[in-house]
Amino acid sequence: MPESSTPDRPPAPKQFRSSRLSRAEDAVMRVLVRLHVVPRTSLLTTRGRKSGRPRTNPATVVAQGRSRWLVSPYGVVSWVHNVRADGRVVLHRLLERQTYLAQELPAQDAAPILREYVRIAPATRPYFAAAVDAPVEEFAAEADRHPVFALVPAGPHRGG
Repeated sequence: MPESSTPDRPPAPKQFRSSRLSRAEDAVMRVLVRLHVVPRTSLLTTRGRKSGRPRTNPATVVAQGRSRWLVSPYGVVSWVHNVRADGRVVLHRLLERQTYLAQELPAQDAAPILREYVRIAPATRPYFAAAVDAPVEEFAAEADRHPVFALVPAGPHRGG
């Protein structure tokens, strides 16, 4: 029996694939975020690493006190490449627009953030191998597949 189908081994996490459906879902989410219907979710704008043009996606932010983190639940997707290339992001929620410097965290620092993310964003749980109640060490093993960025305020947003 292949290793992936043993009864005592959990199924592999889902892999995100961009499609017309996922882009349509993002468009609907952008509208819902603008209407303030989706809690903890903002519009994330990055600068395209090739085009230089602004790219906007919905993003759930982990917040504790004044600290903010951005998690990529679907892996190393386009916005992650854009953040790694530019280091700046803009989060927009209701009338608030804030520019941040994004600093990628090492696995040990990312682990508790990933654990909290899975708790607050249940729709993304199938993309993680670690269960919501798993020890933090299991989330450290997920950090290479789910980058986490600490967000440091960079002053008010300028430009579009």
